[in-house]
Amino acid sequence: MRLHHHILLAAPFVRVAAFTPSKQQQQHRHHSGVDTNTPSSPWNNKASFFLTQSTTSRLEPLAVSFSSPPPASIPTEESCPASVTSPNNNPNPWEVHKFGGASLENAALYRKVGDLLVSESSGRMMKSGGEEDDGEEKHSGPIPTMAIVSARGGMTDQLVAVVDSALEDIMQAEAALDRALEGQLAILNELAPAEITQEIEDRMRKDAKDILSVVQSLRMIRSVPPSVMEVVTGFGEIWSAQTLYAYLKHKGVKTAWLDAREVLVVKSENANAGLGEKGSSSSTGGVTPLWVETAKRMEEWWNGEGRKEGVNIASDDIENDDGSAPIVVATGFVATTSDGVPTTLKRSGSDYSATIFAKLVNSARVTMWKNTDGVYTADPRRVPEAFSIASLKYDEAMELAYFGAQVLHPSAMVPCIDSNIPVYVRNIFNPSFAGTVIQGRCSGLAQTNKDGKVTNWRANRGEIPIKGITSVDAVSLLTLEGASVIGGAEVAERFMGTMADANIDVLMLTQASSESSITVVIPEDQGKAALDAIKSTFELELSRSNVNSISLSDTTMAIVAIVGEGMAMQSGVSASFMSSLAKANVNIRVIAQGSSERQVAVVVEAKDSTRALRAAHMAFTLSSTMVSVAILGGTGKVGSALIRQLNAQKDDLKKNLNFGVCVNAIASSSRMFAGSGGQCLISLDEVDELLGSDQSQDLDLDALTAAFEADVNPHRVVIDCTNDEKVSDYYERWMA
Repeated sequence: MRLHHHILLAAPFVRVAAFTPSKQQQQHRHHSGVDTNTPSSPWNNKASFFLTQSTTSRLEPLAVSFSSPPPASIPTEESCPASVTSPNNNPNPWEVHKFGGASLENAALYRKVGDLLVSESSGRMMKSGGEEDDGEEKHSGPIPTMAIVSARGGMTDQLVAVVDSALEDIMQAEAALDRALEGQLAILNELAPAEITQEIEDRMRKDAKDILSVVQSLRMIRSVPPSVMEVVTGFGEIWSAQTLYAYLKHKGVKTAWLDAREVLVVKSENANAGLGEKGSSSSTGGVTPLWVETAKRMEEWWNGEGRKEGVNIASDDIENDDGSAPIVVATGFVATTSDGVPTTLKRSGSDYSATIFAKLVNSARVTMWKNTDGVYTADPRRVPEAFSIASLKYDEAMELAYFGAQVLHPSAMVPCIDSNIPVYVRNIFNPSFAGTVIQGRCSGLAQTNKDGKVTNWRANRGEIPIKGITSVDAVSLLTLEGASVIGGAEVAERFMGTMADANIDVLMLTQASSESSITVVIPEDQGKAALDAIKSTFELELSRSNVNSISLSDTTMAIVAIVGEGMAMQSGVSASFMSSLAKANVNIRVIAQGSSERQVAVVVEAKDSTRALRAAHMAFTLSSTMVSVAILGGTGKVGSALIRQLNAQKDDLKKNLNFGVCVNAIASSSRMFAGSGGQCLISLDEVDELLGSDQSQDLDLDALTAAFEADVNPHRVVIDCTNDEKVSDYYERWMA
């Protein structure tokens, strides 16, 4: 469905080609995403995916419904005893902080993390009657703190390279291992003196010898068992935790480090799944904690190693304690099986580690420290107008994660959902910013539809029905057409059964019952395998022409989805979404709305995905409408006057009309300047100097047209202040 909406405005001396008309938009605010009965400032049972078959459907995250509010506490056997959950008789509950590799790339960042932990554990000012109360503020007192750390930035990839290179050249593998180890040791020795680091360095060097012994055997078997990859890569977190521990020890902090392999016991539905895809947020490989055994081991560690390190004070010595709170540094990502075999929680599994330990110790909150100000309305690298979301429900966060947003693993939210633990997403480089809080469940469909009242979302002034817009890049469409002779039910059963047998991830599904045709959206790198599997399943039907065709899209596609609890029982949301894409000249190949009514997703060509994201973001007034402007003849009298007017009025346009002007191309009769990637020009005050700079080039209308086409902003205005007929010859191309 390709719809075009263009306007050509012409006047003497000034000709304007507007690719998309602008209109006044009213500023709205987000509909609150946190239950009113839960604090706003603090931040499934197993999450899995199942097929919901309908005329337009997709694989939905399994959302656990509660007929009553979640329990205030978890079963006793799944949590640690009071001696652990209330350490040293501290009245404050534990708080858990998770730090990823980007926060631990060098010694300076390890210091930053350590200092932040000391600050957080010292307590904060709170209202006397709770954080929602208007009473006087008082200090909370020291807060028991647990830090879950990932491997330092790039370490996991370095260790993966050690294993992979061992298949071909053991000397190369040894050299790669030395680089990884020495890089970590250099940071360690920069953070603390030898009396603290020597023992740790000895352990790390012994670990490296063990790693080398393991990978040396790989050349004999000519393959890498998943268990070997998991064992080796897990040392990145083990070394990282000890490095941060050394810094805290040097600062005189009451601290200990915890090797999660000694405490966290898990079972995996697929022990041979390996690490998983880098950056994946779809699952953690079917890994489930064995809560009772893990809680028992945590208690044993606390009474053993914790007592030895001084974080667990004997009851007889509490009166002589300095009153500071303990800081326990635990390894993320790694775990062990009930048989004692080291394993992992898969790629990016440190988020899961954090929420597991939070549930074990009855934590008051979990804070995921990132390098952005919380969860954004869209990827700020692709939608510059995106901004931080104040609050999300667990279900909304899971939908965003499923469709590619870097929030949390859906599985990682399960322990927090069980115990109603708020999750904060905050910026380690901007810790004073509140970030995003994730807490509470969305209303079930039965409750939402109870009164049956439908309203248009635009009538609810001040409330926006969606929370965010996200995308899944690099997907393909696999389509089976014309199987009416077989019957719809049988087609769906055999089609999806084949996908499951071939281990194909089905991201979306649409089915046309009239002709028993079915289309699924799958990862692009699984396309050929999926096509071969389906052709094999329907080989007989194809030969008899009972199936017209089976095809795989030959163009890279992308999913673009809008997510938000406020969409349920709100008319016009899909219309606004589709209309915004039509105005941006984005063709839609597949449409699907989840039965949860919390998301609507479309499939578009990958080259159009950024344009689609920006168009949808603006359509819901998540940001002001930004119009890309190109001025031709900008050095003449008319062009110069226009530039002066734009400079004078741009602030009023944004304030009064929610309308932004981005001049990203300007030209004279002989020279031109176009901002890279559609980037706005910083200043229009010195146009002559700009056109005379080294970054400018000779006027080339074809090159200028290519710059227009490369700009992902769906709204563009070209203002022609020349009287050159050669320029007017390009109008049709610019309007296409």
